[in-house]
Amino acid sequence: MKDSASDPTNDIASEYLQREIKDQQLLALLLEKFLGRKDRILVQKTEMGGTEAYVGSVTLEWFAGRVHFASGLPLLQKKYNPETDNIEIDADTIDEIQQRPLDWSRQAPLVQYLAARKNHKFPPVLVVINQPWVDNPKAAEWDSQGRATKSTTEFTPLDKDDKVGLLNLSEENVTIYALDGQHRLMGVQGLMELIKTGKLQRYKKDKTAYETFITLADLVEQYRVEPAYLQSLPKEKIGIEFICAVAAGETREEARRRVRSIFVHVNLMAAPLSKGQLAQLNEDDGFSIVARKIAVNHPLLEQQETRKPRVNWNSATVAANSTVLTTLQALKEMSERYLGQKYSHWKPLDKGLIPMRPEDEELYEGIQEFHKLFDSLATLPSYKLLEDEGTPALRRFSFEKDGGEGNMLFRPVGQVALAQALGILVFKKGLSSADIFKKLQKFDRSGGFSGMEYPQSLWYGILYDPNKKRVQVAGRDLAAKLLIYILGGIQDQMERAELRKDLAKARTVENKTIGFDGKFVEPKQVGLPSVL
Repeated sequence: MKDSASDPTNDIASEYLQREIKDQQLLALLLEKFLGRKDRILVQKTEMGGTEAYVGSVTLEWFAGRVHFASGLPLLQKKYNPETDNIEIDADTIDEIQQRPLDWSRQAPLVQYLAARKNHKFPPVLVVINQPWVDNPKAAEWDSQGRATKSTTEFTPLDKDDKVGLLNLSEENVTIYALDGQHRLMGVQGLMELIKTGKLQRYKKDKTAYETFITLADLVEQYRVEPAYLQSLPKEKIGIEFICAVAAGETREEARRRVRSIFVHVNLMAAPLSKGQLAQLNEDDGFSIVARKIAVNHPLLEQQETRKPRVNWNSATVAANSTVLTTLQALKEMSERYLGQKYSHWKPLDKGLIPMRPEDEELYEGIQEFHKLFDSLATLPSYKLLEDEGTPALRRFSFEKDGGEGNMLFRPVGQVALAQALGILVFKKGLSSADIFKKLQKFDRSGGFSGMEYPQSLWYGILYDPNKKRVQVAGRDLAAKLLIYILGGIQDQMERAELRKDLAKARTVENKTIGFDGKFVEPKQVGLPSVL
């Protein structure tokens, strides 16, 4: 049997392994030498659509301090006229930039997201590297034909294929502007200011200052984040992709068109998520989580092989001929307006901030409460018809093709208004859910939810616009108040008087008030319906 210690194969493998370790150590020493300078970043060179780019990563602190907003890039603001040797304003370019202004109201929520969410993540940003000579038509870097003799990016390759290397970002020679990721930049800059000064000014969209601030103390108290954790955030890293403002061989005008085109297209391609898609993905908002559970698990809504889907997962609206019953967005709003009466703390304390995920036990309770609501809704005569009649026949107005019942229970706006009313009645007024649904069943059997398009309907002028002959979302809150009233939840005479005025106003079209008999009447002649 051979002695493995003297096996030539083992000796070669050991020697190879030792050489690889030494190579790694040498590479580490070289990188430490080159990367020890703050003005050099290790990047990988890429190319797409004829544009070379360099992909790397930087700390949030570096990103906030070194990168500027795209509107400051001279190449996007001005152009050089070779005939006059003057810099002229390019109105087209200015217009394109101004079509997508920065929304400063987003800064505070972005900062709060970075500071309060341990698993926060921003996608990589796209930036452009500019140098002073770009905006000097007489600089030596432009040849006699007005073409650049060099690029604004200075890349030192470290491999034979010129794919990996160091990008020179010396502050003396280079300015950097964000083409894609300007709001991310805004958020990171706000975070740095908050950490440095202990507070951050809130702004309106146009950067008009509010009187309120976000403070570190508020974040520590509300989200239970440790001060030491907040101080570590500036060293976190974000992906970054660099392109040149001007490439070798380009004229200034060619470079301007290329950069402007990239700027416009990265913004156009960044399609925002719909409200339905946000409700699908949100793992922090308790109301969204509850809505998803009910949409998947409740018998009234769940997907079954023997019937068509009853939930539209993306759109916020339901077309007249759609076979679905509701939308995920409507379910989320129903959850918020119903459970929000009991779990008001599920909503963020400040509008625009990100909600904190409820504790699992409370989330389970909320799911059970919402499930009970849908158990009760399923007892309504209109919803019992679902197995025999499709939703289009119950949803469509009588004057639409093939006609229909015009039933508000098959419109998201009506569903949300009902959930809002029930939440107030059950959790705020303390009424029995069983008693409420006995009254609603009787109201439904008498056609109370149907025929929205007729003056006899309580929802005429409220959820149905007689002028435009379509559903109107603006009447949702009034519809909820009327539901509360007819179910015995409004006893105060002053409150009833105000509700009657609001009802008369809603039924007034072009200064003519329409009574429940379809005739024109004086506004004061419109009375409240009987309490159920």
